[in-house]
Amino acid sequence: MATDAKWEDLAKGLLKAELKRRNMTYANLVSRLAEAGVKEDEHNLRNKVARGKFTAAFFLQCLSVIGVNTLQLDL
Repeated sequence: MATDAKWEDLAKGLLKAELKRRNMTYANLVSRLAEAGVKEDEHNLRNKVARGKFTAAFFLQCLSVIGVNTLQLDL
């Protein structure tokens, strides 16, 4: 569905922007996710983010471990 691609791109962009804002790498994110009990390897994480295909739960886990307390959505 075409509208799904729009939302996937938005989620991907938000996650990448928050990582960049904190000068974090995918390796840093993998490490922090592991500390929170979420197993993910860097290669799979890169692919998942590049495709924008991840669950809302995974998105929230990522935001949590990188320290995002608020998120502004300009929809």
